[in-house]
Amino acid sequence: MLNADPAELEKFGDLAHRWWDPNSEFKPLHEINPLRLDWIDRHVGLAGKNVLDVGCGGGLLSEGMATRGANVTGIDLSEKPLGVARLHLLESGQKVDYRKIAVEQLAEEMPGAFDAVTCLEMLEHVPNPSSVVAACARLVKPGGQVFFSTLNRNPKSYLFAVIGAEYVLQMLPKGTHDYAKFIKPSELARWSKLAGLEPDELIGMSYNPLSKQYSLGRDTSVNYLLRTTRHA
Repeated sequence: MLNADPAELEKFGDLAHRWWDPNSEFKPLHEINPLRLDWIDRHVGLAGKNVLDVGCGGGLLSEGMATRGANVTGIDLSEKPLGVARLHLLESGQKVDYRKIAVEQLAEEMPGAFDAVTCLEMLEHVPNPSSVVAACARLVKPGGQVFFSTLNRNPKSYLFAVIGAEYVLQMLPKGTHDYAKFIKPSELARWSKLAGLEPDELIGMSYNPLSKQYSLGRDTSVNYLLRTTRHA
């Protein structure tokens, strides 16, 4: 069974042509990308590292990591975003190896092949997120780091990420998120430990609607990021 929701793949496929438009439905991704990129680079030192971006979509993070000197592989199961990602390389001149393959399948092919693995804003879109976590753990070298980000599951996150972002502020298309698929940090930490990953850092990402700025901090009640290290 493929660990993907056909409706989710179709949803992002339909919007793929707008992925690199900073004023499109992907504006929030463009705005948080520098924060995510700096956070990862600070801990990994991306230059010269072999990095895998799981659920890369149109390639925002993948290409960003390539600009920092990483050797990046980006994987996704949606054909249209991958096509957009490849086309953008012609414009940017960066090098990223984009592949249409499931993370579980890649883990069978290339265990322990990467210095770092990123899986951001993706776990809340798949039927079996713990399977993705386990595959990410198999793909990173012993001592390497795996970075996750997703949405917490509680009344505040429903209010902010669904009602606020999709309906009130209209920052995201309606139906972008399914609250039932949101993941508590305790759940993600448990799946990580079961897969041999040690949680090292849990931080939150917050949005200020007045300043229209994102920031990293202690508030993990809505968006959060988890940094883990594979046991040696």
